[in-house]
Amino acid sequence: MELIPAIDIIDGKCVRLTKGDFTKKIVYNDNPLDVAKGFEEAGLKRLHIVDLDGANGQGLKNLKTLENISGNTSLVIDFGGGLKTTEDIKAVFNAGASIVSIGSVAVKNPDLFSQWIIDFGPKKFLPGADVLDKKIKIHGWKENTGIDIFDFIENLIQLNIDTIFCTDISKDGMMQGPSMDLYKEILKRYPELHLIASGGISCYEDLFTLKEAGCKGAIIGKAFYEGKITMQQIDNFLKNN
Repeated sequence: MELIPAIDIIDGKCVRLTKGDFTKKIVYNDNPLDVAKGFEEAGLKRLHIVDLDGANGQGLKNLKTLENISGNTSLVIDFGGGLKTTEDIKAVFNAGASIVSIGSVAVKNPDLFSQWIIDFGPKKFLPGADVLDKKIKIHGWKENTGIDIFDFIENLIQLNIDTIFCTDISKDGMMQGPSMDLYKEILKRYPELHLIASGGISCYEDLFTLKEAGCKGAIIGKAFYEGKITMQQIDNFLKNN
């Protein structure tokens, strides 16, 4: 199982929210590049960057942060947050991201998303399923869609997408453990799916629980920033994974 650290960006700073609530923002570092370099030095290969300003409807705002990190590390970066147009996608790739993470467009404009898959290839996209009570939410988790998580996954599979990340919004930032029942249900229905868990990871043991459940990746955020998962534990996991 791959460990994928997350850097969430507001105004160029590394932050974390609780359940996507912008009024519950904690700034952890003014320099995301320093954070990214720390992950790289720990032996991690991937990085998940979320432009929270973009996700909150402000457009592609933190491209410079992406350029800075991609230009000064060798991390494989997926980047997302409020991307709406083909020009946005091209800008993100040009700024150094290897993969674009997509949420709202895959739901609201499936024809455009399908065209992106044709133009760039399915491996260049990491769709995110952000769910509350198994229903997809979009636009920074503010808009309900009523779309069932399993219908959403089914549509992605039809587009030859084999990897997604799934966030249970009720767990995100709560440090109460990941949504194991949901992940197990997804993997029972779609055993070939490469599922990346996101949200609620609270301690080192959670990583092994997710691995045993069959998850192919885990996005870690607040647990690291709050010291619940240490660099030494990351190193141990990488060596024993």
